[in-house]
Amino acid sequence: MATQDTVAELTTDDAPVKAPGLEGVIAVESELSFIDGQKGELIYRGYDIHDLAEHTTFEEVVYLLRHGSLPSQAELDEFRAHLQSERALPSPVMDVLRNVPDDAHPMAVLRTAVSTLGLYDEEADMTEEAANHRKADRILAQIPTIIAAFDRLRKGLDPVSPLDHGSMAHNFLYMLNDEAPGEAAEEIFDVCLVLHADHGLNASTFTSRVIGSTLSDMYSAVSGAIGALKGALHGGANQEVMRMLLDIDETGADPAGYVKERLAEGERIMGFGHRVYDTMDPRAAILRGMVKELSEEAGEMKWYEYTSAILETMKEETGIDPNVDFFSGSTYYQLGLAPDLFTTIFALSRTAGWTAHLLEQWADNRLIRPRAQYTGQHNRTVTPIEER
Repeated sequence: MATQDTVAELTTDDAPVKAPGLEGVIAVESELSFIDGQKGELIYRGYDIHDLAEHTTFEEVVYLLRHGSLPSQAELDEFRAHLQSERALPSPVMDVLRNVPDDAHPMAVLRTAVSTLGLYDEEADMTEEAANHRKADRILAQIPTIIAAFDRLRKGLDPVSPLDHGSMAHNFLYMLNDEAPGEAAEEIFDVCLVLHADHGLNASTFTSRVIGSTLSDMYSAVSGAIGALKGALHGGANQEVMRMLLDIDETGADPAGYVKERLAEGERIMGFGHRVYDTMDPRAAILRGMVKELSEEAGEMKWYEYTSAILETMKEETGIDPNVDFFSGSTYYQLGLAPDLFTTIFALSRTAGWTAHLLEQWADNRLIRPRAQYTGQHNRTVTPIEER
């Protein structure tokens, strides 16, 4: 397998390197986020994720990823005001949401709606940097409106118009539930958005950069990234974790015994293991505390107890640590989100990273074009059709 030190000189046309899943291959250079898998460290633009989660808001992190520095109060106020002004959806996009099947996969709806947004943006195909920043703002501001409107419409409820003030976390929870969220819920949801904002060259981010490298538009790139995130091996894992917890709760199963039985049957326990981290995902460590805080606030500790028992059992049985999906599921559930919406929240947050990566890609673009190793036949000749 190619290493980071050797890949640049080995991946030439004369000596291509085979790396299944592109593991260990450096495809691009980026200043956005750094991951140390052995230490369990995640950094955005030089700031440790624990520091950002404790001391900044999601909007500050979006600004950081886009511009390379944390905003001043004046810069943050201006940025927030622009995001707030872009929250409303074009009426044709709302019509799309009114006409999708009630049982449609929320990520499929989000992918379709974001793609549709591009039809009604006069700047969709403009390539100037300033226009790309404005489009990034629109997409980020309108995705929460899409998610909340779809969820209410499928429940037979009227969509709630977005607020022209307040944080993105506050506005989303308000549109979803038609009431202002509590302070703790808003703060915890905001931290969740911070934790998921970027994570190196993961599958969806790589997808967005590949699309962007063709000089396609931002709406196409973000729609493609949403499609990649929809998969169970990427963003869909947190939904599967919650399904497991609900199954444990509904059946009254012992969490430790439940996990041991599934392991004995050769089944995979979702929410554990990571391609990059050799230890606990640092985002998981932060979210674990939130699950406990929410459980204590609700006066019901079962979700924290279930996850703690599963964590201990998995450590004893497999030595595998949890990833961010393991705790994000029960966090979102306690905030009142339906399990099938979990991955859309991941997409909401990760849009910050996708759009920042696109801006970085376009600043010094090169078409991303890896090679495939051909394993088929050679020297075949065509038999006339009447002889086949």
